[in-house]
Amino acid sequence: MLESADQAIERYLRSGDYDAGFRMWPGDNYIASAKYGDASLRKALISAVHCRTQKVTHPGAAAEMDVVAITQEKVAPMVKGLFPPHERDAIHEVLAHSVVVLSPATINEVLEQTPWLSTAWDLANLYLAGVDAELLAEDAPNLVGLSEGTTCYLSANYFDATGRFDDFLIHEVAHIFHNCKRRLLGLRETRQREWLLEIDFSKRETFAYACETYSRIHEVGGGLQARQSLLAEYGQGPMPADDRVEVDEYLDILREAVVARNGWKRILDRCSPPRRARRGGVALV
Repeated sequence: MLESADQAIERYLRSGDYDAGFRMWPGDNYIASAKYGDASLRKALISAVHCRTQKVTHPGAAAEMDVVAITQEKVAPMVKGLFPPHERDAIHEVLAHSVVVLSPATINEVLEQTPWLSTAWDLANLYLAGVDAELLAEDAPNLVGLSEGTTCYLSANYFDATGRFDDFLIHEVAHIFHNCKRRLLGLRETRQREWLLEIDFSKRETFAYACETYSRIHEVGGGLQARQSLLAEYGQGPMPADDRVEVDEYLDILREAVVARNGWKRILDRCSPPRRARRGGVALV
């Protein structure tokens, strides 16, 4: 039995799931029904978010921050370490405007314009978690940031975070490198270099975590001995609670990065796809 529009809204708010066929929504054709249904679900989502945040105190730090300037400063060492000089300006420009902080001033536009309804639901929960409000579901993903394409979303409490080795901005920006094609930035593309960086699919989270932690170690540590001490300190603490990251390998990558002349390149080398050897014109892995 086909669910009603009200049931469809309830299901979406409860789980983020929806009928991609939009069969319960009025319209003379699929496009009309999809447009109507999409708008209805987003409107209900925004209303639910506002309902849960009426009495919460919103972090005020984000409103006073120059997010573009902060992003430029934070990503500069990573861009310098990973890209040749003639590519850095184009990449800096994209990354500087890649970060969106979820706040009362931005949340409506984000939920209205992000391309996918499933992503909108995740972002609603990311925003709610950032202001300590009730999530839309008990089993909603406990996100601290989210990347899609060339956009990174952060909760407003990012600027109040106190974790010594945490930097969710760097983590999410690192995902842009395997999400963005080089031609989008006007950079030369080849069959082996389609994306900004070629990251092995199974190592994408390892790469992002390694960039995040190395960034903090590099920022805080004033020399090799200090960086090694910081890594030893980090190794005693909790590791990423992520099944996609093999902890021993992750720590080994960081050990190599800390002592290398260019630690960013060591992280990239360890997380790149297996190199292909050629024999008789045929690529072999």
